[in-house]
Amino acid sequence: MSRSVSVYDATLRDGAQAEGISFSVEDKLKITKALDDLGLGYIEAGNPGSNPKDLEFFRCVKRLAPRAKIAAFGSTRRKDAPVEEDKNALALLAADTDVVTFFGKCWDFHVTEILQASLGENLKMIRDTAAFFKRNHKEVIFDAEHFFDGYKANPDYALSCLAAAAEAGADCLALCDTNGGAFPLEIYEITQKITAAFDIPIGIHCHNDCGMAAANSVMAVEAGASQVQGTFTGFGERCGNAALSTVIPNLQIKKSMPCIPPDRLPLLTRTARLISEVANVRLNGSAPYVGRSAFAHKGGMHIDAVLKSSLSFEHIDPHRVGNARKILTSEMAGRGAVLAKIQKINPVLIKNSPETEAIIRRVKELEHEGYQFEAAEGALDIIIRKQLGRYKPLFELVNLKILGEQPYAEGQSAAAIIKIIVDGQVEITAAEGDGPVNALDKALRKALEVFYPRIADMRLTDYKVRVMDEKSGTASRVRVLIESTDGNESWTTVGVSADIVEASWIALVDSVELKLLRDIENGAEQFH
Repeated sequence: MSRSVSVYDATLRDGAQAEGISFSVEDKLKITKALDDLGLGYIEAGNPGSNPKDLEFFRCVKRLAPRAKIAAFGSTRRKDAPVEEDKNALALLAADTDVVTFFGKCWDFHVTEILQASLGENLKMIRDTAAFFKRNHKEVIFDAEHFFDGYKANPDYALSCLAAAAEAGADCLALCDTNGGAFPLEIYEITQKITAAFDIPIGIHCHNDCGMAAANSVMAVEAGASQVQGTFTGFGERCGNAALSTVIPNLQIKKSMPCIPPDRLPLLTRTARLISEVANVRLNGSAPYVGRSAFAHKGGMHIDAVLKSSLSFEHIDPHRVGNARKILTSEMAGRGAVLAKIQKINPVLIKNSPETEAIIRRVKELEHEGYQFEAAEGALDIIIRKQLGRYKPLFELVNLKILGEQPYAEGQSAAAIIKIIVDGQVEITAAEGDGPVNALDKALRKALEVFYPRIADMRLTDYKVRVMDEKSGTASRVRVLIESTDGNESWTTVGVSADIVEASWIALVDSVELKLLRDIENGAEQFH
């Protein structure tokens, strides 16, 4: 039977060091719950010695009663000061977690040039800190910072740093490729030596500066490491960390090494999307396993093959990780791609049926007008429903008005007033936004929330405008693509017009209606 691997997520601390990322306490609690639901072993929650927000989180997280072990993170004691008086060490104790992770320098260069401490003093700092937390009944993980660079520069000293932590009672030694510069074979060979030298669990913590963090993490496990550290979607300082959304399925599906409960694997994609939403960053569409394009097919021959046998162009069944196959509709995809979309809505239709032919004609007409469906699968869904008679408008626009269409100075905003009818009931509402499209989006969703409360889950995540005929200048037709999400799914719709606001409105309405139609079909949405 294959050995299991402990997964240690550092999104809330290492991930928060990424440019543009800032978590509130509530954000951190949402992510903690999602990671805990996934069944991870450890969740590193922050450094209580660095800011009051993390201390508040450690107080609040107890009400979640997570099954995962919550780890507080900090450093060794400062040089030339007793650990019992070290503010950082005392803050780690105050966090009241079962697990404490602390880092210490393992590269002699860092010890002498950055810490400006003697090599001997650094060993005492590591030893004293580990022993202090063990005396206080903590599970102790030692993050051996810059370990691989340190080992290559001075292997004896790097090993002595690990030995200092182990002799003082550390429960796990995590080898850190802090600069992200090591190669897979280096990671494997060095980790193999360490796992042979110590009889306590060895962990791996890789950064992605050479684009190999996930591969390096897998190689370390192959060499005997039993704990993998990373951030769930890979974001972190500089180029990020090992993406656990990649490492977990690589180990569990490909190498038969259990990382999370097997029934939780289908939660991988949803968890990645939720974390990206909370962090307010777009999940990389090409992310392995969990990205929107991870199982997307565009070429006609590829589509034909994958529809006959998924093994032809998919290395796993996408449903195993909670993702789904995408058949992209484009000039390269052929009739089979459109048929695959049609059969998702009506499985009994065949290739040469009158309904199929009518849909294909309509798609071609719209493409001639400038519509493009490869990147707007949601819009194609609406078109197919309309052609099959499976579409009923969920609201009627009576009137809309946009105010302040002049160029917007900093701090100024546009406003939109919308009047709609739903099932005979009238709703009039207004909203401000950063420009007319944002104002329209807010006003429409605000009006619809009266009738469809779950529309509050939806938000616009991307907005693209392309001028289709630059020679026509300001009279050119434009194509607007709007990407939306409800935290679980994301979808894109398209609108085309000579008027940018009208094109945006077409795409926006399709986006909103697709959300509502799917919720109603799933039994999740009812009239208020």
